[in-house]
Amino acid sequence: MSAFGVKLLRQGRHVVLDNGIVQVTLSKPEGIVTGIQYGGIDNVLETLNEEVNRGYWDLVWGDPGLSGPGTFDVCVCIMIKGTKFCVVVENDDQVEVSFTRAWDPSLKGNFVPLNIDKRFILLRGCSGFYTYAIYEHLEGWPDFYLSETRVAFKLRKDKFQYMAIADNRQRIMPMPDDRLPPRGQKLAYPEAVLLVNPINPDLKGEVDDKYQYSCDNKDIGAHGWICTDPLVGFWEITPTNEFRTGGPLKQNLTSHVGPTTLAMFQSGHYAGDDLVPKFRNGEPWKKVFGPVFIYLNSALTGLDCSVLWEDAKEQMMTEVQSWPYSFPASMDYPTEEERGSVSGRLLVRDRFVSGDDLIANCAYVGLALPGDAGSWQRECKGYQFWTKTDFEGCFTITSVRIGDYNLYAWVYGFIGDYKYDAKITISSGCDIDLGEIVFEPPRDGPTLWEIGIPDRSAAEFYVPDPNPKYVNKLYVDHPDRFRQYGLWERYGDLYPNEDLVYTVGASDYRKDWFFAQVTRKGENGTYQATTWQIKFNLDSVNKDGTYKLRVALASAAIAELQVRFNDPKANRPHFTTGRIGMDNAIARHGIHGLYWLYSIDIPNTQLVVGVNTIFLTQPRCTSPFQAILYDYIRLEGPPSEVLPHHSQ
Repeated sequence: MSAFGVKLLRQGRHVVLDNGIVQVTLSKPEGIVTGIQYGGIDNVLETLNEEVNRGYWDLVWGDPGLSGPGTFDVCVCIMIKGTKFCVVVENDDQVEVSFTRAWDPSLKGNFVPLNIDKRFILLRGCSGFYTYAIYEHLEGWPDFYLSETRVAFKLRKDKFQYMAIADNRQRIMPMPDDRLPPRGQKLAYPEAVLLVNPINPDLKGEVDDKYQYSCDNKDIGAHGWICTDPLVGFWEITPTNEFRTGGPLKQNLTSHVGPTTLAMFQSGHYAGDDLVPKFRNGEPWKKVFGPVFIYLNSALTGLDCSVLWEDAKEQMMTEVQSWPYSFPASMDYPTEEERGSVSGRLLVRDRFVSGDDLIANCAYVGLALPGDAGSWQRECKGYQFWTKTDFEGCFTITSVRIGDYNLYAWVYGFIGDYKYDAKITISSGCDIDLGEIVFEPPRDGPTLWEIGIPDRSAAEFYVPDPNPKYVNKLYVDHPDRFRQYGLWERYGDLYPNEDLVYTVGASDYRKDWFFAQVTRKGENGTYQATTWQIKFNLDSVNKDGTYKLRVALASAAIAELQVRFNDPKANRPHFTTGRIGMDNAIARHGIHGLYWLYSIDIPNTQLVVGVNTIFLTQPRCTSPFQAILYDYIRLEGPPSEVLPHHSQ
């Protein structure tokens, strides 16, 4: 423990939290982080920016009674500004300060109808600080929707130029000036910029886009920036995803050119309106976002940047193991003793695969607000708690807030979603053992053929090389090759006149199934619908039963899937999804968005002995980004004798 205690200094319109390692300056009463002194740098935040644009909480909200997109809190300045400051804890071991902004009816229409309490904590001997906030909407208050909320930090561009978000996703980044004309040229949308004359000539010809650095919630660890002189790292660490929306597969921004580092809590990215909570009829709501940890580390100048990265990963594990924290002073933040746990063992029963129940190893199991099976991916008001099963299918979900939940799961290699039949009520200190629970994935008959892997992603399909004019060198020969800009245009290059045709038994989905069914660019800047074909042979057709086509989609963006059997010109498709999806995964370099599963009956009269063709049409074509990403397709024969069940 450091001999230097934590001090709170009041300096006019600012307060300073200082523990001898890091010194954090906040505006009073707004609660904007205006300065962070550490490691010989007087301020790691961008001093060229105005004070309000350095370290801040912000949100995007809307009034359901108004047309158009959500409006920003505090009109011109999007930052959440407190109007009242108070000290919550002040002693040698800890300082916790609060910046609140209360809502009242006189603010209707001008400010989001929320009481907001932003908190900042500095501990003795700690190389960083914590921040969290409590949002509260009281019963009877005006309706609103919350499109986004987060914490953002803008670092000094003259110091922090190396970014790291994973072992294989780190690099020297462009400068923010490189994104502006004439150094940068805007591409199909503002976030994507071609670097035509960057300050660092090694980056010339590359594409920069903040969405190239997004991550699934389950994969977001420590991320941030490194200054090489002196050798100092700035890291955002979120020790739990319990307060993030959308579950483990929800994708969020991390760090990007600015240099900017974000802690995203709520957004519609890669999901659209489904992940925007809407509060109607005076619905009461309260939620705690955070705490998140802002960690700073340093090493002797001249050492490799990896020293700081490895240390940041170790600190991430320390924070995870320390969750829930013992030190936040808010009564709305429950301690470990006030939480509960749920455990069990998950098995899979598919009688067309095995007569025995299968172990659901490495499956995702979670608690979220009560809803239908799979509703967790669109849930955006409450808390979620997720874990993975071990190799025996066993799981334990710990540190769960009190409340009512459903237990959900999905299993790699199987379509569909599991939901435990009964509601689960968590109380303080409870330890609920569900014993063995069994997931029976959708299945009506034996598999005749399949395309892809049921993993809620299109990553296993063919992802082309990017156009050489639009390359991010980080993703060359990288597992995440789908993060390159402009891949949607490569479909037209590969299939300039005719659409994709896949022949079961001869084609290989890893090479012959393009990762996204996109539109094709036509003449005069127009776009054309595309129709893909699946050809397969049947030696016989069962005249006494119905076949089943299972289509799992990994993403949809203002798209539609029409399915026809053996008749491409049928006036009415045999099946259509109608208009679905707003996740925009193609434009944001994602390999998945929200998961969709369709089970389509095929009357035996629609099939023939010999070669059959399924026609998959995406007819909506006003933009290059209207697309479908497939996860998995399976044709099942009519029900037949299944394998007998053997109890374990």
